[in-house]
Amino acid sequence: MKTLIIAEKPDMGRTIAAVVEPRAQNKRTYLEGENYIITWAIGHLVSLAEPDQYDPKYKRWNAADLPIIPDRFKLWPNARTKDQLSMIGELSKRCGRLVNACDAGREGQLIFHLIRQYLKLPQPTDRLWISDLTPETIRRGFEGLRSDTDYDALTRAARARSEADWLVGMNASRAFTIRHKALLSVGRVQTPVLALLYDRHKEITAFDSETFFIVQAAFSQLDFGYKGIWQGDRITKREEAEKLAAKLNDEPGRILSYDVNESKEYPYRLYDLTLLQREANGRYGYPAKKTLDIAQALYEKHKVITYPRTSSNYVTEENIPVMGSVLQMLKGTSYADLANGADRGRVHKGNRAVCNPAKVEDHHAILPTPKKPGALSTEEQNIYDMIVRRFLSHYYPPAVYNNHEVITEVEGEQFRTRAKEQLEIGWRIVLDNADNGASKAKGKGKKPSADASSSDEGEDDLVETDRPFFVDAELPVHCDSAAAIEKETKPPKPYTEGTLLKAMESAGKAIEDEELRDAMKQTGLGTPATRAATIERLKQVGYITSAGKRLDITIKGCTAIELIRGAGVELLASPEMTGRWEQRLHQISKGEASDEQFIAKVKQFAEMIVDKVKQQQPAAANLFDEPERSGKGAAKGKGRGAKSSTTKEGAAAGRGGGRSRTADKSSASTASRGSRSASASTKAASVRGTKRSESSPVNAAARTAASSAAKASTIMAERPIPKPASGEAAAARGAIAACPRPGCGGQIVEGKRGYGCLRFREGCSFVIWKEQQGKAITSTMAKALAQNGETRKSTLKLENGTTVSGKWRLTNAATGAVAFQPET
Repeated sequence: MKTLIIAEKPDMGRTIAAVVEPRAQNKRTYLEGENYIITWAIGHLVSLAEPDQYDPKYKRWNAADLPIIPDRFKLWPNARTKDQLSMIGELSKRCGRLVNACDAGREGQLIFHLIRQYLKLPQPTDRLWISDLTPETIRRGFEGLRSDTDYDALTRAARARSEADWLVGMNASRAFTIRHKALLSVGRVQTPVLALLYDRHKEITAFDSETFFIVQAAFSQLDFGYKGIWQGDRITKREEAEKLAAKLNDEPGRILSYDVNESKEYPYRLYDLTLLQREANGRYGYPAKKTLDIAQALYEKHKVITYPRTSSNYVTEENIPVMGSVLQMLKGTSYADLANGADRGRVHKGNRAVCNPAKVEDHHAILPTPKKPGALSTEEQNIYDMIVRRFLSHYYPPAVYNNHEVITEVEGEQFRTRAKEQLEIGWRIVLDNADNGASKAKGKGKKPSADASSSDEGEDDLVETDRPFFVDAELPVHCDSAAAIEKETKPPKPYTEGTLLKAMESAGKAIEDEELRDAMKQTGLGTPATRAATIERLKQVGYITSAGKRLDITIKGCTAIELIRGAGVELLASPEMTGRWEQRLHQISKGEASDEQFIAKVKQFAEMIVDKVKQQQPAAANLFDEPERSGKGAAKGKGRGAKSSTTKEGAAAGRGGGRSRTADKSSASTASRGSRSASASTKAASVRGTKRSESSPVNAAARTAASSAAKASTIMAERPIPKPASGEAAAARGAIAACPRPGCGGQIVEGKRGYGCLRFREGCSFVIWKEQQGKAITSTMAKALAQNGETRKSTLKLENGTTVSGKWRLTNAATGAVAFQPET
């Protein structure tokens, strides 16, 4: 009998067929030859069933039905690809053996085994494990086929990951959605990523910028000129800086010290997917998903790069000869000059900057293949060019620099000059103009993060030059001029997709537990294959928006994090949970831990989440409002009545961020079935005026939400919250306490008539009026009310002239109402 080969996608299947069955007949959905039938999966043909596929009652999201914990997980075919699934079943009946040729990794293993389980395929199975689709690699892969049972531990880990994400995503998303009457998507990976954006947003809004001044002097010695920065305490007054500059103009000086040290800079690491996405975002502005799609096309369609969904920056000894073939191929392309100038002897098994088998797990770094590229689109050429130049750089020597540091003294004041003089260009010759202008530490993590706070921005006096730098410490210098330059401390920069990817990759660095830190080193938040999909999902559900390269968190996104943390399940928003999961999943994949025990603990965690959320105070409906927008994109993922927000978010809420291949549109549509029945679609319908059954609990929830919003609007109209006299920015600095209104997260500030929340424009109606029963409420009292719910003991004069002792107490944390309660 023949052998059935199941690839992950059509292009991969056809490429494999061209090698193992070059004369195979093309039957549209498969190819058939003498020994092999080759077909494909088109991503996830089978997924875990939605809740309503266990019981129709789950179509309506009711708190009483939670948690949903299946005794045995059901599988469900993707409606869009059922024909292909049926075809695989028919083909298998004519075959006595199977070959799993899906992507070599945890997710590829899951895709194949869900198909096998659903179709109940009994045939013995071999595993094809390859990292590129060149004919030579495919032939070598088939010569070294291993039994799929050798990968049983990896299969268990893949299945455990999928089921665990389902349990947390389904239950947490439904629990928060039902409780707060707004569709809230929660997931193991997406929620901690959203928390990163939330925390950065808070840092930026709370940042208090300060103005300071630096004094820069221009010096000359013989025919050579250089500049230096004054070394002293930070100057915050312009007059002081200008006085210092005036003191130095046209004065003689001397060199106190002059040090020169040689350094070498080696090529940047080879690309893994996350590093490629980060740099493509920084250079071309490509979103992470776009870079992944381009790289996937270069791998599957053009076959000019190796498997892109890798987390490794290194290769193994087996890759070295192939890299030599790639170098030879490049001599016949537009990279000929660089390829001819390369030193082949620099890339060998002893070069640990390139060849480090210990740091290669499923796949090696992204490399060009020996296949000469044909016609590539501009975007494909851009990504291919980055990969080729990174590859070529390792065949060149290090760049060599002289690092100069000069301390110059004028009128008793000291100035520092630092210069990095390039002596030998080395490997940097392979970089094009855009790369040569970039940071010298690009891709190596050596410079301060571009998204970190930089209060001393502008004070770094390092100058990089390829011109000779020389001063004589024994000769005098002259201060030609000096100037006071105004600077301003900068808040942390908003995340871009590139910097967010880096944060996701290194999310575990702050975890105290050493074992968890080690686990997070290997994975971070998500995997290289899933990070782009996670960012896209956050956009789809209305949690974040993009403005150019910048990513901004929405009001809804802020509210989601505040509710999750406020419910007492902050672990959902922490990288720690992902660290623990990935640590255990890695152990399962190595046969060192039990997948059954892991799932049992996840079930307990899902039950705990549901219990915590049920006890939470429901949030006001207007906390999820977004400002209305005009134009074509006005309805996309924003606001309570946005159509796309309800359907797309429903898919994410159902899965909770667990599916790795969420870019697969058919998978998304399958996941959204359970969500379209939930509160979001009803809310959207109510906005459009569509009639719904009055008895629908979801519709009742929508009416309640609308009623709450209307009440909040009325309160705002009747009792305007006092505005801070000097503006929000100044008021933020004078905040007296955090707003106690559940789910708000704003700050209380003093106005003319009362103490109100800065988030009044976002719907917060909390205000403590200064005048209460003839008594003036001081800021100290307001702070105590907001923080503790009551003041210290005080007295109140009654209308009859008598006085009583007691305390002012906060009687309504949502509105700020207070009352005096006498002692009994």
